[in-house]
Amino acid sequence: MTYERTCRVLLISGSLRAGSTNTAVLRTAAALPPAGVEPDLYQDLGHLPHFNPDDDTDPLPAPVSLLRQRIRAADAVLFSVPEYAGALPGSFKNLLDWTIGDDQPGSIYEKPVAWINASPRGAAGAHEELRVVLGYAHGSIIDEACADLPITGSQVGPDGLIADPDVRARIAGVLETIADHLHRTRYL
Repeated sequence: MTYERTCRVLLISGSLRAGSTNTAVLRTAAALPPAGVEPDLYQDLGHLPHFNPDDDTDPLPAPVSLLRQRIRAADAVLFSVPEYAGALPGSFKNLLDWTIGDDQPGSIYEKPVAWINASPRGAAGAHEELRVVLGYAHGSIIDEACADLPITGSQVGPDGLIADPDVRARIAGVLETIADHLHRTRYL
């Protein structure tokens, strides 16, 4: 589909692992965006300081300020998050905590969001918790763009990308669904 305006989608992995399948999914999304989608791969999760409400004042820590700027610049956010001990990884929950205090236009508040579950075992606990936290942040979940794409480490090439054409098409389909939603709801 052709759109009048390109939509910017911020891609955020909830994993710090170098060989993360969640990160591989988003790297692949960034490498092959469908027409009308401009992906922005966030890779600074490990640089965020521990959330402390006392530090959520100007001037913000530089990594937090940059995260918030990138969220504001995006039309939507796509997450891919693993599950640890039945919940969201602490480092990723830390990122979400930093997004909640942003009261500037374009913040996570009412921002269209979706996620891809890359775990072959599922990550129901993490995604249930993600839905709850995004509810507190007033993120606007695009349910039709949330997808289960089970990926194993053997599917990730040495370049960090997924080569399987069917999986690549499904990843592109998630981005297309986000773009369609943004245009259909006149968000763009």
